[in-house]
Amino acid sequence: MRIFLNTLRLLLVGSLLLPCYGVAQNQTPRPIRENVPLDSIRLSDPFVLADPKTKTYYMTGTGGLVWQSKDLKRWQGPYPVAQPDPTSWMGPKPMIWAAEIHFYRGRYYYFATFTNSALKIDTVQGKPVERRASHVLVSDQPLGPYAPLNQALYLPANKSTLDGTFWVEPDGKPYLIYCHEWLQNLNGTVEKIALKPDLSGTVGAGQILFRASDSPWSREKDATGHDRPNKVTDGPYLFRTRTGRLGMLWTSWVYDVYTQGVAYSTSGKLDGPWQQEPTPITPPNYGHGMLFRTWEGKTLMALHSHKDINGRYVRIPQLLEVDLSGNKLVVGKPYRP
Repeated sequence: MRIFLNTLRLLLVGSLLLPCYGVAQNQTPRPIRENVPLDSIRLSDPFVLADPKTKTYYMTGTGGLVWQSKDLKRWQGPYPVAQPDPTSWMGPKPMIWAAEIHFYRGRYYYFATFTNSALKIDTVQGKPVERRASHVLVSDQPLGPYAPLNQALYLPANKSTLDGTFWVEPDGKPYLIYCHEWLQNLNGTVEKIALKPDLSGTVGAGQILFRASDSPWSREKDATGHDRPNKVTDGPYLFRTRTGRLGMLWTSWVYDVYTQGVAYSTSGKLDGPWQQEPTPITPPNYGHGMLFRTWEGKTLMALHSHKDINGRYVRIPQLLEVDLSGNKLVVGKPYRP
């Protein structure tokens, strides 16, 4: 969720290297706006649920808010929807990052990263690591409210995790896919852990799928100015091509440019092994993508772009056309509804 155009920006986002900016709960409610064009919305890590029950698109992301639209062109919102337990480890005002809404077995599940800055779980290279973890809330309605499933923890309390997403294997077993943050392990990973059938908790221990250093395209400079793989893993999202090939979108950095790539499982299963594509798949400063299908049957990628406006870094939701008809995901032109 990271890295700015210069050293100062890098330091400012060091706590997350920008998978997203967290927004505290219990903030002053925002007024509901109507007929808002997509490019007028400021949102990190956009995730779109095309809900067949209501024939409505619901877009969430960082901040615990949701926008809704019937046509992807004009949006209404934002609606506050997340209601985590203030007596839990999250505290009364957690930051919420990279939220996703998944419809599963008749209910709506809110996968998100929650951060309690008041709690520190580790110290790495002299820097404290905040309490941060992927967690799951649930609702019977797409606009919530989303509340806990009476599960205190999905992942170990001493492990800094983020950008959790959802996947169901062909055998019907559900999984939480997440990143173990580079700020703690110094080489970010993408990992999986099994979920209970009703998603009310996890089963067993997490398993590493790949590391940031496995990428042939991500880059950064070490202390001596030499190139090395970037240490950030951000925004995993799984998909299948029409040929049945299992792929995963994920984002890192090429020096100071936020960049998205893709990996494919050579076994066709979640366990991998995962083979990284040699080059990124989206334009520079675009990332944290996911896929959904429109009511007309078109596959789109939702992701955000980074833009510097008068010295202020903003993130804008974008839609790109995607072709999954072959053995690889092919990103096409921007989608204009």
